[in-house]
Amino acid sequence: MNAPSPPHAERGSVGEVALAFAHLGCTSFGGPIAHIGYFREAFVARRAWIDDDEFAELVALCQFLPGPASSQLVFALGLRRAGLVGAIVASLCFTAPSAALMIAFAYGVARAAPSPDAGWLHGLKLAAVAVVAQAVWAMGQKLCTDRARITLCVVAAAALLVWPGALAQLSVLSLGAIAGWALDRDATNASTTPSETRPSPPSRWAALALAVFALSLVALPSLARATGSRDVLVFDAFYRAGSLVFGGGHVVLPLLRAEVVPRGWLTEATFVAGYGAAQAVPGPLFTFSAFVGASMNSGHPRWAYGLYCLLAIFAPAWLLIAGALPFWSRIRAKRWARGALSGANATVVGLLLAALYRPVFTESVRDARDVAVVLLAFVALERWKAPPWLVVVACSLIGQLLLAR
Repeated sequence: MNAPSPPHAERGSVGEVALAFAHLGCTSFGGPIAHIGYFREAFVARRAWIDDDEFAELVALCQFLPGPASSQLVFALGLRRAGLVGAIVASLCFTAPSAALMIAFAYGVARAAPSPDAGWLHGLKLAAVAVVAQAVWAMGQKLCTDRARITLCVVAAAALLVWPGALAQLSVLSLGAIAGWALDRDATNASTTPSETRPSPPSRWAALALAVFALSLVALPSLARATGSRDVLVFDAFYRAGSLVFGGGHVVLPLLRAEVVPRGWLTEATFVAGYGAAQAVPGPLFTFSAFVGASMNSGHPRWAYGLYCLLAIFAPAWLLIAGALPFWSRIRAKRWARGALSGANATVVGLLLAALYRPVFTESVRDARDVAVVLLAFVALERWKAPPWLVVVACSLIGQLLLAR
């Protein structure tokens, strides 16, 4: 029961998809932007599975949808090459290496039971400060390109610092999209040139995927309340986080933190340390959810709960990309959609800016020495273009050797 491939997509085997994405899952360091570069080299330049125009279309769709853009691109590339089975295999092969490393790290943290002042743990937290700061800087330059969008970013950050929480984040994102549409309303009213590429008729599988996505988003909170089950509540929390993330994997930090730390499912120190460790592994940043799940006292095997949370956070991304792909040519031609997305993206930068201060900075930086380490790490990432994993390892060593208390 494979979903039909889009027109003009050359079909291949599931085996070649598995080998290609397993290799990328072990070697794709550097975050979602770097991943897109790896994918273009692998599938446009080297293997010629698709051409540059098709690749750009898929990248645009994944940037438009909420969720982890690089992981959605993996699903879309697998779908084009080998149907629905190819999409699932590509996603599993790309995600498995980093998920395994993050679950293993959770076992190590639990076994070592480090104190919040452990030097290596503190170094990981400082690395997280630098990584998030770089993400804010890079995203701000790309997404806040004029006075109106800079204002949206700053107002969003101020609102979330004063009124933190998941509901406030959702409200800010929604208002940002509305503001982006309003700012672009003149362009919206102008005539648009229809896309030259007409979408294929949506398959029943695409419609079913969108229906399951929407139904799950609405039904899971009610099911959690009705059953009182913590497992359902956890799945709902991770599913909503995966459904509301615009702008890349870094934005999952405040959404997940708002769900797991106030409820006591995870301590602040463990959460931030795991986020720092996630920068040192290849593959998608969303595998941080596997660390969070494996670190909880759930009553289940740690590895199983890590995979449970991993499924919860990735499920909406997979459903959305499978459902939206046949509709994309029609949607992308609408200027109102581009305006709304630009506003939402600007507020995403504000959301991440607020998270940079709390919890990332407030829970990590203790004194002037810590500030010095963060500044050096930021410069190494932003100006020296050092790979994130190397910066994380260096910060951990510095923390153990120089900053331990």
